[in-house]
Amino acid sequence: MTRYFCGFLVALLSLPAVAAFDVAQLMDELARHGGGRAKFVEKKTISLLDKPLVSTGEMSYSAPGRLEKRTLTPKPETLVLEGEVLSIERDKQKLTINLASQPEALAFIDSIRGTLTGNRAALEKNYLLHLAGSPDKWTLTLLPSEQKVAALLQRITVSGSRGRVRSIEYLQADGDRSLLTIEPIEPR
Repeated sequence: MTRYFCGFLVALLSLPAVAAFDVAQLMDELARHGGGRAKFVEKKTISLLDKPLVSTGEMSYSAPGRLEKRTLTPKPETLVLEGEVLSIERDKQKLTINLASQPEALAFIDSIRGTLTGNRAALEKNYLLHLAGSPDKWTLTLLPSEQKVAALLQRITVSGSRGRVRSIEYLQADGDRSLLTIEPIEPR
């Protein structure tokens, strides 16, 4: 019996070590994707409302810094992030905001852009990163490290598979939350 146990132990110890999935590996996977299109469903839970607000639409991302979110329902709206400039179009009115003068908003935007580009340094400027799971099913939690950002946001939870983001959940400091579920649109 002891001989079998020792043989089993030797065999177990001789197996190649499997490296744990870490933030660096995830960032490498994310950085490999240069962009794409996706459908989204966003569910916003706001404490002042009886039921969640649900919106749907399409998103597109082009590395390194263009992100477009076109809401189709319940009311059309287009958000375009190009570098540090955010443009919002709604009801035939357009608003343009330079995020360089809005550091808290820029930190929020960088959470999305930094994740999509696999830019760990950009994420770590404003967040502590915690990764759980495996390459096939991972969850990256971003906890604000700056007081001004933490005053607005408790955490951001990004989930995905390999180099693809599947959902982003924002939990605001006031308890309101937003869950964005993303489904890639395959190129034709």
